[in-house]
Amino acid sequence: MKLENVVFEDIEIGQSAICIRQVKSSDIQGFGIQPDAESLDNLAFQGTVVQGVWPVAQITAVIGSQLPGPGAVYLSQDLKFVLPVEVGDVITTKVTVIDKDLQHGSLIIDCQCSNQRKEEVVFGIVKVRAPTEDACIEIKSAKQKVLNCAY
Repeated sequence: MKLENVVFEDIEIGQSAICIRQVKSSDIQGFGIQPDAESLDNLAFQGTVVQGVWPVAQITAVIGSQLPGPGAVYLSQDLKFVLPVEVGDVITTKVTVIDKDLQHGSLIIDCQCSNQRKEEVVFGIVKVRAPTEDACIEIKSAKQKVLNCAY
């Protein structure tokens, strides 16, 4: 699998990238402690709730692999967590360029994660520095299966 970037000068406001993934229990094993069944009775959400870092990782993955892709430098984020994500949810992650800073070569990217019921679970803004030179990297194997990604 090859990952190619989009350089700053070729990126247009309104350009977007989408990735759709189903959350599997194996995806969240490294994201901290999951409560046991007895402890779940005292929590606000029932079921196996995914750590907030999972949807953030999906946003980062779309930015780092598609738009702008390899060579992007993550500068800041302001994200809101609206609803819990559970194992089995199908999360659509969409990133859209909403502003370009010509002086600094950075992008403001609107980020939205929604579940299979079209409910927004995470949204916000990310600022990245876009690459200025073309890059293409070869990925030998991917541990995480992507259901559908396009831009």
